[in-house]
Amino acid sequence: QVQLAESGGGLVQAGGSLRLSCIASGRPLNYYNMAWFRQAPGKEREFAAAIHATGATTYYADSVKGRFTISRDNAKNTVYLQMNSLKPEDTGVYYCAADSSLYVSLTRSEYNYWGQGTQVTVSS
Repeated sequence: QVQLAESGGGLVQAGGSLRLSCIASGRPLNYYNMAWFRQAPGKEREFAAAIHATGATTYYADSVKGRFTISRDNAKNTVYLQMNSLKPEDTGVYYCAADSSLYVSLTRSEYNYWGQGTQVTVSS
């Protein structure tokens, strides 16, 4: 199975940028579709972005479309989330997740492997 570790979170002012990284170990990342989910205080964990195992297709929640970009480097076993034009409502813990299904899912329950999360705080 695969182990995931996120990094890159922090405190940023509204309008700023952050790049999150998720490094996989235990199994090559190219076996997995990957996604980023996020959880704001007191709210459910929600889908943000996903990418197919090959990197050929990407998917975004409407709330982040045009501002966030998911990408992957399978040679480095790493997935990234570039976040631009950050807003206070983007604040939360960001989790990367892996799924070995044939098709990319946008549903939390379909993902079998999760990292511990990294905190993103956007101040107004």
